[in-house]
Amino acid sequence: MKRKIIRIAEDKCNGCGLCLPNCPEGAIQLIDGKARLISDLFCDGLGACLGHCPEGAIAIEEREAEPYDEEKVMENIIRQGPNTVRAHLMHLKEHGEHGHLKKAVEILEKSGFQEDVREFAPVPAQRSTRPGGCPGSAHVRLRQRAPESPADDGGSQSELTHWPVQLHLISPTAPAYQGADVVLAADCAAYAAGDFHRRFLRSRALAIACPKLDGDQEVYSRKLTALIDLARINTLTVVIMEVPCCGGLLQLARRAAAAASRKIPIKAVVLSRTGSILQEEWV
Repeated sequence: MKRKIIRIAEDKCNGCGLCLPNCPEGAIQLIDGKARLISDLFCDGLGACLGHCPEGAIAIEEREAEPYDEEKVMENIIRQGPNTVRAHLMHLKEHGEHGHLKKAVEILEKSGFQEDVREFAPVPAQRSTRPGGCPGSAHVRLRQRAPESPADDGGSQSELTHWPVQLHLISPTAPAYQGADVVLAADCAAYAAGDFHRRFLRSRALAIACPKLDGDQEVYSRKLTALIDLARINTLTVVIMEVPCCGGLLQLARRAAAAASRKIPIKAVVLSRTGSILQEEWV
């Protein structure tokens, strides 16, 4: 079957092994000084290891691969202890893999696993009673003060001009993005930088994403390419944290830009955990 699965570039891998603890499924092993995908059966293709490679040697591709086998994965994970089990269940839950999550919980219950894992049991989706789907994903232009007007609240007024902002929910055809300067920010960035709105959002459109926890990042790549080609954005500023996994967001933006027919300037801004700018450059 054709599905998403990781690919490891042997020429880029330096054998550091940082990806191994971030693949509790056991799909990656260090062999002959290189990280190797040992079996398609163990790789779920969600990319938990992706942001932990300092060399950028791991990517997601779509190819013919054996189906992911949750039962075989759980045999391996149960041996690694309760903390690894819970990390795996949380990984599936955060990526919306309800089918695999349900099977994993069932396997744990049958195996006599002592820890209570009911909190991870998937909740059946409820059908929306509102017409037109989730109201939170409907595009809305927000009231914005004039650029020349000072804020009347000590500088804490929101600079957000539109909703939604999560990259899975935005539409490249939304008015806010047309010909705009766009900020693509890692989810954590706004919490680290106390003046995030003043520093990064003023007169810009926003999209947010997490390169480590968000699923189906191929959708992200296509949307960013569409923002460049269809919305014809002017610039893209990628604001990420200093932690290794955040680098995946910049890599994603650069791949999307390379696939676009238009060329735009991309600025990379790296923040420390305390919100100071460690690096700021056009890439």
